[in-house]
Amino acid sequence: MEQYARILKLISEDKLKRIQNKKIVLIGVGGVGGFALETLVRFGLKNIIIIDNDTVDITNLNRQVISNYEVLGEEKVKVAKARALSINPDGCFTVHSVFLNKENIREYISLDTDYILDCCDTVTTKMALIMYAKEQKIPIISAMGTGNRLDPSKIVITDIYKTNNDPLAKIMRRLCKDNKIKKLTVVTSSELPIKTHDRTPGSTPFVPSVAGIFMASHIILEWLKDLEN
Repeated sequence: MEQYARILKLISEDKLKRIQNKKIVLIGVGGVGGFALETLVRFGLKNIIIIDNDTVDITNLNRQVISNYEVLGEEKVKVAKARALSINPDGCFTVHSVFLNKENIREYISLDTDYILDCCDTVTTKMALIMYAKEQKIPIISAMGTGNRLDPSKIVITDIYKTNNDPLAKIMRRLCKDNKIKKLTVVTSSELPIKTHDRTPGSTPFVPSVAGIFMASHIILEWLKDLEN
């Protein structure tokens, strides 16, 4: 446990080991998801399923922690796995380069999953994940919009129905209401997005990364709280 000596100054070895054995499914390993994964792996979580069907693009270099010039064009999940193993060689990191939807979701997310991290940016996939998680009683946290923003201090963890200034969250609020989803934990920004008049959002290195770290820290803090009870 020497690798986690600094963490063990804050929590017991027993609690750390119990958290490290949790099973995580992370969907989307881009600007938000990459930093969520990085945080979880550095905390010692070793049973993580990573799902993403994209490849590393040169435009990812400004914000995605898994990206560099050497891996341009490669599948993001394979790059993410290699990075995770470079931090924790004992980890069990399973990857799927697929587009997740309601038809195949059961194939990739098993019922023994301890937490789902929704870091994707496709509305239909997000709703499929949320519906599946609620039906199977699997805890989930969902990332809302981080594009077109400059202030990472505006990132918060809250309920979907308490979000504001987030166009994606507005869509998700309506869909959650239509599907009788009473509550959903999300990471969101209260910063009003900058209008760029472009369908492709602008982004920085610091807003998506903070959102990803917030997601990872939220679930770890939840587990620590549960272990106190």
